[in-house]
Amino acid sequence: MADLLIELFSEEIPARMQARAREDLKKLMTDGLVEAGLTYASAGAFSTPRRLVLSVDGLTAESRAVREERKGPNTSAPAAAVEGFLRSTGLTLDQLERRADKKGEVFYAVVEKPGRAAAAIVAEVLEGVIRNFPWPKSMRWGNGALRWVRPLQSILCILTDESGAHVVPLTVDGIVAGNTTEGHRFMGIGRFTVSGFDDYAVKLKRAKVVLDAAEREAAIWQGAQNLAFAAGMEVVPDAGLLAEVAGLVEWPVPLMGRIGEDFLGLPPEVLQTSMKEHQKFFSVKNPKTGRIEGFVTVANIEAADGGAVILKGNQKVLSARLSDAKFFWENDLRVAKAGMGEWVEGLKAVTFHNKLGSQAERVERIAALTREIAPLVGAVADDAERAARLAKLDLRSAMVGEFPELQGVMGRYYALEAGEKAAVADAARDHYSPLGPSDVVPTDPVSVAVALADKIDTLTGFWAIDEKPTGSKDPYALRRAALGVIRLVVANGVRSSLLTMIKHAASRHPEPTKGSSAWGANEILGEKDLGWFVARDALEFFHDRLKVTLRDQGVSHDIIDACLAMPGNDDLALLVKRATALAATLKTEDGANLLQGFKRANNILAQAEAKDGVEYSYGADIKFAETDEERALFVALDAAEATITPAMAAEDFAAAMAAMASLRAPIDAFFTAVQVNSDNPVIRRNRLNLLHRIRAVCSGVADLTRIEG
Repeated sequence: MADLLIELFSEEIPARMQARAREDLKKLMTDGLVEAGLTYASAGAFSTPRRLVLSVDGLTAESRAVREERKGPNTSAPAAAVEGFLRSTGLTLDQLERRADKKGEVFYAVVEKPGRAAAAIVAEVLEGVIRNFPWPKSMRWGNGALRWVRPLQSILCILTDESGAHVVPLTVDGIVAGNTTEGHRFMGIGRFTVSGFDDYAVKLKRAKVVLDAAEREAAIWQGAQNLAFAAGMEVVPDAGLLAEVAGLVEWPVPLMGRIGEDFLGLPPEVLQTSMKEHQKFFSVKNPKTGRIEGFVTVANIEAADGGAVILKGNQKVLSARLSDAKFFWENDLRVAKAGMGEWVEGLKAVTFHNKLGSQAERVERIAALTREIAPLVGAVADDAERAARLAKLDLRSAMVGEFPELQGVMGRYYALEAGEKAAVADAARDHYSPLGPSDVVPTDPVSVAVALADKIDTLTGFWAIDEKPTGSKDPYALRRAALGVIRLVVANGVRSSLLTMIKHAASRHPEPTKGSSAWGANEILGEKDLGWFVARDALEFFHDRLKVTLRDQGVSHDIIDACLAMPGNDDLALLVKRATALAATLKTEDGANLLQGFKRANNILAQAEAKDGVEYSYGADIKFAETDEERALFVALDAAEATITPAMAAEDFAAAMAAMASLRAPIDAFFTAVQVNSDNPVIRRNRLNLLHRIRAVCSGVADLTRIEG
């Protein structure tokens, strides 16, 4: 057994690429080694701004010898067939074996491949990985042909076993692998030799390099918190920024500075965004005032003056950046206080999509749809429509032009400055939400109405112009929009026909173009109202996304299908309520066994109906019952129906399904004691009609025939 250490040392790797790169290195190398016949105990990948590192423990010393037998043509086959077999195996005729076969004598090729040393395999695999590494962007430099994310400077590749550390013989584009590396660009100790991973990690730290990205993140966060605590303040958490900064430094040194008094009046989101995007600073908040008053920057060097010069330079640049932000803010406030009319006109010049018109036209559609949705979510229609007309205006503001990620956030500030109601202003901020599975779902009725209208307009618009998601491509984030609608509806208990909402939105878009899928479907179906086709097709898309959402919550696709088959499947809140109740019921012993009993009853009934050419759906009478178990089933069905009918009317699916599950015992007893296909035709017909009652009672809750297992 041996341990393998690889380091690919280069100029600075972009921080956003490092995590993926180290995982790619690990996967490509270990997959290649295993495919070549080696095995290993464990592997770990690491990265710093200037290096990718892989450590593999317990690597076998050589691959196993392989013996392969291949059956060839008959010995009496034409010469061309035999020659083709010889070419494919690389053998000569005298090396083939002749063996008896049921069709006569045939040729067999026995190919033996001896084991190969690990060093040879590692060199071969690593060269292939380096030459074909999947960087999002790469470059060539000098006169070489090798492409790497930044100029590759050295390769460290050693195998360490009982006899010591050995350099793997490898040369890639003139770079010869060795056993040396170097540490920090400025505080390092020059190149040094390493003998294995442990030795490598220790010497790197002496050379002012923290190898593990998670360790760098922890050091940055702890140092930033300590600095803020000492000043009576607190660091605003930002996991994304923390990961990015950890990819920018090899020896993190947090430093804290203060924001100039002139800029403290800027909205906190502006300060945070400007410092994060332009300078990768962490924001520091004063808990007493609630304002962002400081920042933490992370240096990549231990300065002799404690970082004073570094901080001074950073604060100078920060002041220039925040001066720009302050100018944008003051200019935007002027427009907002004047009623934002300048921005209303400006939206007419902003194209949303060349087939869907301008942002101004889109706002008109959203406003009209919002007014229709408002009563369904408990919003005041006038407030909701007003919010919809204001929600996109900040797209014309200077601040959002500089920081697009602040759209909505700035819209709320400007709406408040314009004297709008708080609910109207909040909708400008919240109507984009939820953007992802962890994003907060708006609950204020005005915000919910605008958010639903915004997302439904987007979906139906792109459906109408035949720009639907295909495979893994979703350039307009329509899957995210659909999931946003689902979360808004379910979280807020919105009880309405989604099909109708989609239809109303679709009717405001241009008719599908000739040759599109919607146009073709219209010609086939003979429909005059293309909006209905778009609505039904979009509803199927919503159902598919709902399956993904519920599957993540432990509800299987067949349970959702069983509920989709019921009336009202475009009421997503009702659908989710039914599906979760059914899933919970089927997880119980009674529910699972009832499903089997239902399927048995349904199968017997279906076979009898197919054989007899009639439907057994009426006339089951207890007076024809011959056994106690049969009579007990009649009584149990009466009791279940008495509970299920009002429970379903009240949409109390838990109670309805509990009543359905209570049929498990009497159904089991019935099938144990009773032969359905009696010789007496009256008794047989009565029992088949009784089975229909089982089917009818259960099918009133969900279509159990669609459930697998």
